[in-house]
Amino acid sequence: MLALLDTMDQFGWATLEGAFGDADSLRLRQECEAACQRGEFKRASVGKGINLEVRDEVRRDQVLWIEPGEGSTEQQHYLDKVETLRLLLNQRFFLGLFDFESHFAIYPEGGFYRPHLDQHTGTRDRIVTVILYLNPNWQPGDGGELKLWTNSGTKTGAFTLIEPRMGTVVCFMSGDFWHEVLPAKHIRMSVSGWFRQR
Repeated sequence: MLALLDTMDQFGWATLEGAFGDADSLRLRQECEAACQRGEFKRASVGKGINLEVRDEVRRDQVLWIEPGEGSTEQQHYLDKVETLRLLLNQRFFLGLFDFESHFAIYPEGGFYRPHLDQHTGTRDRIVTVILYLNPNWQPGDGGELKLWTNSGTKTGAFTLIEPRMGTVVCFMSGDFWHEVLPAKHIRMSVSGWFRQR
């Protein structure tokens, strides 16, 4: 985790393979798959409040929100690890992070999410984005990469492509870094979440 924080300190974003452990990540994937088979996922929307709507031209994924205290033992284990990260982020960067919201996300074959910021327009509650990928044996050419523009505040210029491999974690400042999910050639799973301020 400290390597993740050091890179965040330098660039405002970071990625780390194996940050949450392959075994734990695999158990989360199994939960994700089982919930999908039970029909618990819903089409992802864009916007907030009365402006919330499903827009196929913007994103084509399905989500299942994780409710603290109501999920499985494995989900709680993940939330406990994320809580450790929250404390470390607050200690290092004095961000005043107090809460974490998260969901499983499934991108079907061909699924994507156009360029966006994770902070909703007119809000400042989402501060740090955390993504954990749940895809074993993901190969170059499978698509589904996270395209992250590395110049804060713009979706032009330099960018990095992050493959959604099992156990890889990505963190970045939610209101600073434009990003998109490129079309996936296979089903792509993750846990996406946001540390929030009051």
